[in-house]
Amino acid sequence: MIEIKSIINTLSTEDHQKFVNYLQQKNKRKDTKNIQLFKLLAYSTYDSKAICKQLYKVDKSNAYHALRKRLLQSLIDYTANKNLEDENSIDMLIVKYILASRTFLLQNNFNIAYKILDKAERLADEHSLFAIRNEIYHTKIQYAPNYPKINLEDLINKQKANQKKHQLEDQLNIVYAKLKSILNKVAYQGNVIDFESELEHLLKAHHIKINTSLSFKSLYQILAIANISAFVTKKYYSIESFVMKSYDILKQKKETDKQLFYQIAIVYIIANTLFRNKKFETSLLYIKEMEQLMQLKKGAYYKTFILKKTLVEALNLNYSNKQNEAIALVEKHITKKHKDTETLLDLQLTCFMFHFQREDFTKAKSISSKFYHSDQWYKEKAGIDWIIKKNIAELLLYIELQEDDLFFSRLKSFRRRYSTYLKEIGQTRILQFLKFAELYYIKPKSVTTEDFKDQLETTFEWITIHEEDIFVISFYAWLKSKVENNTIYLTTLQLLNS
Repeated sequence: MIEIKSIINTLSTEDHQKFVNYLQQKNKRKDTKNIQLFKLLAYSTYDSKAICKQLYKVDKSNAYHALRKRLLQSLIDYTANKNLEDENSIDMLIVKYILASRTFLLQNNFNIAYKILDKAERLADEHSLFAIRNEIYHTKIQYAPNYPKINLEDLINKQKANQKKHQLEDQLNIVYAKLKSILNKVAYQGNVIDFESELEHLLKAHHIKINTSLSFKSLYQILAIANISAFVTKKYYSIESFVMKSYDILKQKKETDKQLFYQIAIVYIIANTLFRNKKFETSLLYIKEMEQLMQLKKGAYYKTFILKKTLVEALNLNYSNKQNEAIALVEKHITKKHKDTETLLDLQLTCFMFHFQREDFTKAKSISSKFYHSDQWYKEKAGIDWIIKKNIAELLLYIELQEDDLFFSRLKSFRRRYSTYLKEIGQTRILQFLKFAELYYIKPKSVTTEDFKDQLETTFEWITIHEEDIFVISFYAWLKSKVENNTIYLTTLQLLNS
């Protein structure tokens, strides 16, 4: 029962319907109760006895236990099939080439077999698929004595060189796992770490150097961890030096377009890091580099990265006092369908924020009205940080529109759901900010008093503007604009330039 429930809990709402369809196609008999059982487990709080009685009208039934086992197996099969469908198409293509070549090798058709293996090797080399390349060399070496055209020593040397690269990738995977463990302590235990020194220590312990021997994929893995660290701690300034140095070293590599996807992803991380550190002009330069890379290989990855590029570019423009350009750029994309749901939601929330900052509250409400899914749905698609930003932004909008019922009911709901989480991750400032927002709503004139100003300055533990998170500054700017009787957008820009 617990195993089935834990698997069902990992499925999204969309997967629920797909799984029901999968069962309908699989069922040969009309009286099969597996769909009923799935729905009871997914949507009810009944225990095993109650579910059994609902299905079979008795408390205990061997048929119920058998049905439960079959449903568990169906869930496992569905998950496996889904993962196969989502698997990298290049990997699957190369595996098919290897399997086909082995059939021809068994038939002694060596010429066609080795041509297929050569094609598989080129693809595996282009995408740095070391494990698959090892399988290719293993197969080539096995049959080389039967095919005089093949240079056996050359193949052995290639395999040894590949094994070294594969071993390096394995070591990086260990470093990745250890860093993730460290970051979990940062996120859930509130530990403070020096990420760059921790990373350097781990790389040294595993004899890994950031140099041109690394692939873009390997570097991307390291930088992705650095990026997650900065996201969790809100300390992007702590990773900037490391990110920039690492990319400069890797740009010296020849034939960098072999791992174009990862190179684009790395440039995106750099542009985003620079934006979060308020270096808008420099960030926009990397956005240009990102766009140039996206055009390579006939724009093979253009659609994959277009929303991410648009998001960081628009944010840079907005905070560079070019808000109209930023809004125009975002509005070109937010109505279009895209596979990158997470970034699309980021763009929609960003557009909401832009209109809120310019005090076009009617337009902001229009965008907000399209966020009609549950918090759980948004958590699956965009993460809890996105949900918290959305909730705070909407609460401020209700204040501006003087929608009493919505403000107080949603504020109560927000505190009930997220207070514990915010305390666990060390973000109690958000709860303090909402107290000030509530006080302003109840007594608007109180914000102009010296007492309110003193409380505001002393309550928040501020660090330098250079180190403070840009989105924290943006929310604080709303409150400060009320204190100073200034516009939200102008107050935001003044804070960033102070």
